[in-house]
Amino acid sequence: MRRGIAATALVASLALAATACGGSDSGDSADGPVTLTWWDTSNATNEAPTYQALVKEFEAAHKDIKVKYVNVPFDQAQNKFDTAAGSKGAPDVLRSEVGWTPAFAKKGFFLPLDGTEALADQDKFQSSLIEQARYEGKTYGVPLVTDTLALVYNKELFEKAGVEAPKTWDDLKKAAATVKSRTGVDGYWGSTAGYYGQPFLYGEGTDTVDAEGKKITVASAEAKKAYGTWQSLFDGKGLHKADTTADAYAHIQDAFVNGQVASIIQGPWEITNFYRGSAFKEKENLGIATVPAGSTGKAGAPTGGHNLSVYAGSDEAHQQAALKFVNFMTSAKSQETVALKNSTLPTRDDAYTDQVKADPGIAGYQGVLAAAQPRPALPEYSSLWTPLDDELPKIASGKESLDEGLGNAETAIAKLVPDFSK
Repeated sequence: MRRGIAATALVASLALAATACGGSDSGDSADGPVTLTWWDTSNATNEAPTYQALVKEFEAAHKDIKVKYVNVPFDQAQNKFDTAAGSKGAPDVLRSEVGWTPAFAKKGFFLPLDGTEALADQDKFQSSLIEQARYEGKTYGVPLVTDTLALVYNKELFEKAGVEAPKTWDDLKKAAATVKSRTGVDGYWGSTAGYYGQPFLYGEGTDTVDAEGKKITVASAEAKKAYGTWQSLFDGKGLHKADTTADAYAHIQDAFVNGQVASIIQGPWEITNFYRGSAFKEKENLGIATVPAGSTGKAGAPTGGHNLSVYAGSDEAHQQAALKFVNFMTSAKSQETVALKNSTLPTRDDAYTDQVKADPGIAGYQGVLAAAQPRPALPEYSSLWTPLDDELPKIASGKESLDEGLGNAETAIAKLVPDFSK
């Protein structure tokens, strides 16, 4: 997942339209191979070449199946698939962000995969990730990659300042001030994006909503305390001021990888980009720690990642071919290949080979996965961050008070989950 950043839009909309169709309009001849369409939402520059190479391997091993590969920019894919599936023209396979999976399952767009070839190795996957791919008791995706947020830091700057990875947000404030005093570099730069505010909520034992209790909790006392802590990390010695521009994500990332700020909150999808920065030419300089804990002593970040899902509107021949393809792409061998090439996190234990774990970025993020918190099986859950994407920058910049901004977010969320109480 890449919150607040649009993957490079290298796929022109006309080209996408030309390749969007699933099995019924794929041009298969009666006696020729089945041609699948796969929409891959990975980064077109850093990650897609690895998946394209795996597609060729699959085709070589399955002469009766061809795969039409389409790289769809992540920030466009959800709406494009929703539109395509509604008109029966969706791809046979989608790389679905974990939050989209229950939403599309609810609409009947995804095929249940329980008992199929796609899930033949179900017991090899991390159980929490399989659970996150379920909706109303059925499994609608096979986990392809996983992720979470962590505190990433520049070991050299921390060592120069004589500080360790902070355990709490208060510790982070103290460490940031010390780093500034002893190195001249800001110690921490936070994000104003809604997704990056989740660890603060978890640290106070709350969330944007209580899915089980069907209650909106984004403006609760616990949430206000959480966001109060978040807000306080934009003002103080060694704490970089809030960036509320459209390019904030890139600004924060660039400053970190080039040694201009000592720590940020970030996910493993940026590992390859970390290594390209001047501060991390030596990969071992990248420190990765669990996000700091809140006042409850709890520390955690949301579980993210992507599943491979099969379109329910494809005909049987295409669905059967798609199940084989999903099984291949999520196999231990394929996941090991992806991890080694893309520095992303596998979803099955047998893919964490010694060679994979030799990457300090992967090993570091694997170490914080235990603190990752699965998302509730609420189809609307991922969309709940959008109101916060609107309101948090206003709060951080002083254009709105905390109470006013969270109140506005509560009102907007109520429209997304109208059956929830406040």
